[in-house]
Amino acid sequence: MDYTRLGNSGLRVSRLALGTIPFGSGGGFERIAGVCGDDARRQFREALDRGVNFIDTANLYSAGDTERVLGEIMGDKRDEVILTSKARMPTGDGPNDSGASRQHLTRAVEDSLQRLRTDHLDLLYIHQWDGQTPITETIATVNEMIRAGKIRYWGVSNFSAWQLTKTVYEARLAGLEGPISQQVYYTPEAREIEYEMIPAARDLGVATFGWSPLGEGLLNGKVRRGRQTPSDTRQGTGWPEPHVTDEKRAYDLIELFVQIAKELDWSIPQVVISWILDRPGVDGTVIAARKFDHLIEDLDAAELTLPAEARDRITAASQLPAYYPHWHRMMTAQDRPEPAEAEFHAEQRRHVFGNEQ
Repeated sequence: MDYTRLGNSGLRVSRLALGTIPFGSGGGFERIAGVCGDDARRQFREALDRGVNFIDTANLYSAGDTERVLGEIMGDKRDEVILTSKARMPTGDGPNDSGASRQHLTRAVEDSLQRLRTDHLDLLYIHQWDGQTPITETIATVNEMIRAGKIRYWGVSNFSAWQLTKTVYEARLAGLEGPISQQVYYTPEAREIEYEMIPAARDLGVATFGWSPLGEGLLNGKVRRGRQTPSDTRQGTGWPEPHVTDEKRAYDLIELFVQIAKELDWSIPQVVISWILDRPGVDGTVIAARKFDHLIEDLDAAELTLPAEARDRITAASQLPAYYPHWHRMMTAQDRPEPAEAEFHAEQRRHVFGNEQ
């Protein structure tokens, strides 16, 4: 297992994080969860044995039951892992039962610590932007938690590039600790974060971890053109995510993954995860599985290196358009290129414009 330094911090984490969204049950997650007790413990121990030290959860998952299950199974291994959770999403129907205010975040973290049976989180993610709470209040609140020993570091999840940038600079202006990591949705089918979010994070010294590398089951090999998706899979349950804007393109990519997997004698998830781990500016990704053998497949991907030819086929087939101002910058400003986006612009010049210049 490879490890990476998380942003500008001194924290070192495995490039694969164990996601726990399949743990527990309740809160509308019944269709995609249900892993408890010995099954959850087996996943946790296997991940640790394979070198994973980064454990990802959230108070949203199964209405807190995921955290409860994780708290039960960690036992004496708590200090061997970097434990993250998230807060911001609704935890009730009251006017203060949601958001990134001091009121909500403080209570949410206290509740998470109780369920997780620990006295601190190593990393707290703000799960989504709160358009009603001043970001300065959120920054001050997480810094109060750091000083109180409730959390060690903090990050953001699902923020756009301008929101991440505003957060970092507001923290710097206040002389406070800013986010060290962002967690964002990233797959070969969904590469939107390459436009602004990864370059912003690279420039700001913030790490980028992907979530749901298999597209919430879209890219696990079970979803195929012209076939009925099995009912025991996430996509087979009618789960509403991900948001796919071009189904033909998605199915075309899946067929490419099938072909490459056969050529390499790999699984489709291994092809996808290996491609992601090789991407510019991507520090790692969060894997999660309901079935133990699927977890093993995903963990094995960390030990595999996708051949350059296969990697380039996927990159070319999944290349997104060069939106403004990117096409304009590629045409007129390559005398002074921006390092944070250089690899992405090189790919677009090659696959969109058909040149290397």
